[in-house]
Amino acid sequence: MKIYFFEIEDWEKLYIEKVVKEKGLQADIEFFKEPLTPAIVDKIKDAEAISIFIYSKITKEIIDSLPNLKMIVTRSAGYDHIDIDYANKKGIIVSNVPGYGDNTVAEYTFALILALARKLKPMIERTSKGIFSREGLTGIDLMGKTIGILGTGRIGSHVAKIANGFGMNIIAYDRTRREELIEKYNVQYMGLEELLMNADIITIHLPYNKSTHYLINKFNIKLTKLDAMLVNTSRGSIVELEAIVEALKEGRLAGGVALDTVELEEVLPEEEELKRGDITAIRIKKAIDRYFILQSENVIISPHIAYSTKDALHRILDITIENLFSCLVEGKPRNVVSKASC
Repeated sequence: MKIYFFEIEDWEKLYIEKVVKEKGLQADIEFFKEPLTPAIVDKIKDAEAISIFIYSKITKEIIDSLPNLKMIVTRSAGYDHIDIDYANKKGIIVSNVPGYGDNTVAEYTFALILALARKLKPMIERTSKGIFSREGLTGIDLMGKTIGILGTGRIGSHVAKIANGFGMNIIAYDRTRREELIEKYNVQYMGLEELLMNADIITIHLPYNKSTHYLINKFNIKLTKLDAMLVNTSRGSIVELEAIVEALKEGRLAGGVALDTVELEEVLPEEEELKRGDITAIRIKKAIDRYFILQSENVIISPHIAYSTKDALHRILDITIENLFSCLVEGKPRNVVSKASC
């Protein structure tokens, strides 16, 4: 069985090889540090299975280039980077890794909330320069504040649990009401607009799809309290970045914004485009807006790292290996998100 892993660091390679050997699994495995792209697909023509992360975009063209492909395993909970519909047509199994970082992402969400609430970004920047003034660094308590959770699945449920521990009021938006959250933490479900109007802190834990694209946008972001806080540790395109820029310039979201993921657009124009002078005025404006966000004292942007702890990363690899071998060797599906079966 020929398996290729992409976006793999050295320590992950060693870990996978160790676990595969310990389990006595038979497979010919090769590793790539870079994402799977059309430029390198010719090197893996014999692939029966591939394991990828979110930066490998598995398109119809890539699938058609791999005639022996039986399975795609993404080392993430989300799978919008894979053409699931076409994989279904080709009878290719697609599995993901749900639940590996429910508490991990929830804990990071609160790290960001606390960082904004206690103004850690400007405080650290000042003290690193030898400035120890407390002016402008007065924070807020979380106890008694209302947190609005968009999405109460695995991660959102953990956020509710932690928020309850802080003594917060919890409101939520989701198509599915979780009765256990209502009973345990007195979660109150409501519509999106009502949540935006009532929440002191808004945190997003939804999957990205057509229905959640720009769920938070230029129009409904105006419903938020002036001093509201917005945190996104899910997918970038659930929040319209231009909406955040406008809100901040209007004095909204004064509580701060924390984004672990943003829309997949460049922060600044490419140097070569600037030299050629063929960059549009719109792109220049967008670049300036993004620079404005990066420089704002009450904005924290992190490099898609909410899931990244040693514990969670080991769980990802363990579940990935189980997904691959339970399906391809034992014929027992695990975490399959496509219509094809083992």
